[in-house]
Amino acid sequence: MKAYEIQSNAGSDALKLVEHPQPEPAAGQVLIQVKAISLNYRDLLVAEGSYGSGVKYPLIPMSDGAGEVVAVGEGVTRVKKGDRVAGIFFQSWLYGSLTREKMKSDLGGGINGMLAEYVVLHQDGLVILPDHLSYTEAATLPCAAVTAWHALATKGNICANDTVLLLGTGGVSIFALQFAKLHGARVIITSSSDEKLARAKQLGADEIINYKTTPSWEKQVYELTNRIGVDHIIEVGGAGTLPQSLQAVRIGGRVSLIGVLTGKGNEIDPMPILGKSLTLQGIYVGSREMFETMNQAISHHQIFPIIDLVFPFTAVPEAYRYLKTAAHFGKIVIEI
Repeated sequence: MKAYEIQSNAGSDALKLVEHPQPEPAAGQVLIQVKAISLNYRDLLVAEGSYGSGVKYPLIPMSDGAGEVVAVGEGVTRVKKGDRVAGIFFQSWLYGSLTREKMKSDLGGGINGMLAEYVVLHQDGLVILPDHLSYTEAATLPCAAVTAWHALATKGNICANDTVLLLGTGGVSIFALQFAKLHGARVIITSSSDEKLARAKQLGADEIINYKTTPSWEKQVYELTNRIGVDHIIEVGGAGTLPQSLQAVRIGGRVSLIGVLTGKGNEIDPMPILGKSLTLQGIYVGSREMFETMNQAISHHQIFPIIDLVFPFTAVPEAYRYLKTAAHFGKIVIEI
């Protein structure tokens, strides 16, 4: 079978198409014919050697993939041949809290990932796909969608009439837009692109802010909320945008820290957190239980992921390079 390996930490140039024997499932395991895989910013960090010391090369990358069960090992009961499935991001995080041991089971980081024609995963590390989604659409769910759901629904307890601020229009932010509107919330979203903001408006965003033409966007957010601030912020920027987010959130509000896209290592003044009695929570994807609950909502409300571009399996390095440009709106997918 064909697979891609990252053979050193040199970005997309380190991706090599290789041949491996087709794996066979052992007891409790499932053989999946992978149909589609989606990219996350985290995949760039892994390729560039910036994801931490737990990554060992060579590595089959990428956490997010969907496919068909084509064989099962002895004792498998959770899925059967012919089922449409996706792998969960942390293969050992089924429910409860994240632990150090569970963190070592991240697909495409601590262990080999989904960028192959066939993969073997334990039956516990799988979820059944929503019936109305194609493999291409469902491949976008394991990381970005679960992260957004964890932040807003599981920990955020989002309610109707809450106000949510989203930074940018990448995968997590667009899923958060869809989930926020599902719950009847008001959404404010930022981008440096008027074209992307217009698309976000079509998806239901109530207020849009171009942060390039309005660099002090936190002040505009404050005014748009009658000088109260927002209830929730999906903070994907990191230290470079967090100080503004802390100004834009209401007293007693919640900031979900998800990405580190800008200003890594900058010092953060804790006084706004203390003075406004804020909840600042780190969100690191989520458990299988969260994934399954999210899928129920996606199925019930017939939600479709937003896909920017689809690349063929032969063009994986080009997909990585496109992700690095940050030109995408929603998700980037690779089809096998």
